[in-house]
This record gives sequence, C-alpha cells and structure tokens, in this order.
Amino acid sequence: MTASALLEVIGQVAIGVLLVVLGLLSKRLGAATHAKPRYTMFYFAAVLLFGGSAIRVLNTIYGWATPNMLHSSLEWVVIYTGFPAAGITLGVIMSWHYWSWLLAERD
Repeated sequence: MTASALLEVIGQVAIGVLLVVLGLLSKRLGAATHAKPRYTMFYFAAVLLFGGSAIRVLNTIYGWATPNMLHSSLEWVVIYTGFPAAGITLGVIMSWHYWSWLLAERD
C-alpha cells in the first residue's frame, strides 16, 4: 500500500469516527430537545465511509481490481469512490440540520 493510499484510508476512517461522535452528540441533543431520531443517519454515513475504506484496503491486499477497472467499471466507481462521497455528503447535510442553531444570529 502506497503512502498516499494509506493516508486516504486513514482520512476516511478519521471522518467515519467523527461521524460516530457526531451521532452520539446528536442523540444526546435530540433527547434533550425531544427531536425526531434522525441522528441514526450519522451512523449510516459512518458505515458508508468504513465500508469504502475496507474495500480500499482489501483491494490493495488482494488486488481484486486493476487501476483501469477502478475508473471504468461502474460497480467499482460506486463502491470505491461513491460510498465515501455519499457518506461525507450525508454527514454534512445531517450536521447542518442538527447543529445549524449554533450559527444562528442572536440579539
């Protein structure tokens, strides 16, 4: 595994851990404000990131897909790039939804 690929996996795992922490904090906030339990979407986003990271590591170890396949095969593009992108996008949307009150202007 090259250094850049290792950094990509470490970065994805770090963002996944951050999403789990945000899910736990949002669960506590939702319990205090009696909000709908939408915090589970943070966990789903983290699973997408962890899944994409696991596929990257396993592909590096076992060599399932060649670099050419990673850019031309729809299945590999969705798994290799789409899962982490969807996880990060979902995490940003849910963070904005749950935590935007911190940025609200107050007089």
